[in-house]
Amino acid sequence: MKTAGLLGGMSWESTLEYYRIINQETKRLLGDTHSAKCLIYAFDFHEIERLQREGHWEKMTQLMVEEAMNLKKAGAQFIAICTNTMHRMAPDIEKETGLKVLHIADAAGEAIKKHGFSKVALLGTKFTMEGDFYRKVLMDNHGIETLIPEPEDREIVHHVIYEELIKGILSDKSRKAFINIIYKLSEKGAQGVILGCTEIPLLITDEFSPVPVFDTTRLHSEAIVKFAID
Repeated sequence: MKTAGLLGGMSWESTLEYYRIINQETKRLLGDTHSAKCLIYAFDFHEIERLQREGHWEKMTQLMVEEAMNLKKAGAQFIAICTNTMHRMAPDIEKETGLKVLHIADAAGEAIKKHGFSKVALLGTKFTMEGDFYRKVLMDNHGIETLIPEPEDREIVHHVIYEELIKGILSDKSRKAFINIIYKLSEKGAQGVILGCTEIPLLITDEFSPVPVFDTTRLHSEAIVKFAID
């Protein structure tokens, strides 16, 4: 089994889910008392959130590369970023460390193709929804078109993520708002919805969505285990 280097703490709630799912999946596949070989570096998300808000992406890239290098020195054989937004730095991390970065959008893309879908909605932070680093992977590697919410709906999704979900707050009002946004995107042709922020699955599951959901936390965690074992 290869040793995974996990860049986490963005937020700790979703990193906890990563660790749980990775170990459950390892035990499911290997049986007995097996658990995952992994190293975790957890950022103080307050620092990351401030840098995101102020637009200091070069500084964040530097921090991500430094900690990925530290994971490599500690014995990590590949890197996984336990959040969607910070995959913006994936190419830099891969280039500087020489380690494979297991991309979360590829994990989502493989699952979407298994459903036979070619057009899906994407919910996440504004950085993920409005940037091209995520949608480009889906289109270039998997031929999947991505729809994003209208500007006012993007503001709602972004606000709920940063003001509620990363603080562990789950609101019925926010869940209803997300369901309404997903419904509007499904009317535009979205066959499913990518929960492109690792906190969103805490609020939205298949039972609440008018179209199938793709939980990137679970899909990425399962891809990590598969890559480690293969």
